[in-house]
Amino acid sequence: MWIGLAVVSAIVAYHLRISIALVEICVGIIAAGIANHFWGPDSLGGNLEWLRFLASIGAVLLTFLAGAELDPRVIRSKWKEVSVVGFIGFLAPFLGCAALARFCLHWDPRASLLAGVALSTTSMAVVYAVMLETGFNKTEFGKGILGACFVNDLGTVLVLGFLFAPFTYKSIIFVVVSAIVLTLFPFLTSLLTRIYGNRTAAIRAKWVVFVLLGLGTLAFWSGSEAVLPAYIAGIMLAEFATKEEHWVRRLRTLTVGFLTPFYFLRAGSLVSLPALFSAPIVFLLLLAGKVFSKIFGLYPIICRFRKDNSERWYYTLMMSTGLTFGTISALYGLSHGIVTKEQYSFLVATVIASAVVPTMIANISFLPKHLLAAAGKKLSGKVSEGGMDED
Repeated sequence: MWIGLAVVSAIVAYHLRISIALVEICVGIIAAGIANHFWGPDSLGGNLEWLRFLASIGAVLLTFLAGAELDPRVIRSKWKEVSVVGFIGFLAPFLGCAALARFCLHWDPRASLLAGVALSTTSMAVVYAVMLETGFNKTEFGKGILGACFVNDLGTVLVLGFLFAPFTYKSIIFVVVSAIVLTLFPFLTSLLTRIYGNRTAAIRAKWVVFVLLGLGTLAFWSGSEAVLPAYIAGIMLAEFATKEEHWVRRLRTLTVGFLTPFYFLRAGSLVSLPALFSAPIVFLLLLAGKVFSKIFGLYPIICRFRKDNSERWYYTLMMSTGLTFGTISALYGLSHGIVTKEQYSFLVATVIASAVVPTMIANISFLPKHLLAAAGKKLSGKVSEGGMDED
């Protein structure tokens, strides 16, 4: 049934010409609403253990691929843009949404801070999926957006841990072991590729997934989140990925074709429609607070780095999305008693809506097609010089 919903989402996305990740979220919301109405709460099975496991792996691998798409040369040349945009992209909605929750919705201080953290994120999963589908992941424009997303979400994770997560000996073990593994990761991957690459059954994919799940398990044990080491691992392997495009393409097919539909469909199924219908003003206030604080904070900054109007708005709206770390932060707050179930429903619904609404507006009204045309001409020139590859 879940794979069937993924197939339906792919067909709808093709005809509507919008991101499949967004369609999967919307299909998940609709399917869960129908199932809950006719067969009762949780009848769709969104909280089944096997589904949570596959969805988590999908989020980890998608985050890893997003990091692997970052060209270190582009990031080094755009470090100022990436750092400033990412920092403001976190700070503006964190302060704005925390103040909104505290003084307008009258949530208690801890719940208000958690709301600020959850709504400060930029969805790496959604942004990368959109960059992949549009082709911006191969341009310096798209790589700059991905770099800013990383800085934004890094701020979210650090503040979440600083404000709420206990710092214990487990945290120290996680940091030390992760640092050692990630430092050796590029060398060991290259060594395995040189000895066993193209001679055994996909050993590189097995090796990478082993490392990602191992670090994810360690992160979970320490009270952190599995997607953080996955993103850093992707960045560490970025130069290797640029040389092994066929391997990356196969891993991307596995991730996007099989695993991430579970993540996006499940994210949509978690939205409680009755809670939203009972108090739509709360949902609308939180959504407006997140999107407008992002826009007012980021647009003036992005104007300093991008001259074209469509590029400015597309960049800003992409940075206004939220999903992965937003839902993770909200779920952390619920499981630790920081927010109530109703507050959690509002936060998750806001996060998911922020993944859908800004992205649809950006792709429909502000898509900088001239950058794609320029990238296409550059690629055509390389193909004509070097010949066609096997694809």
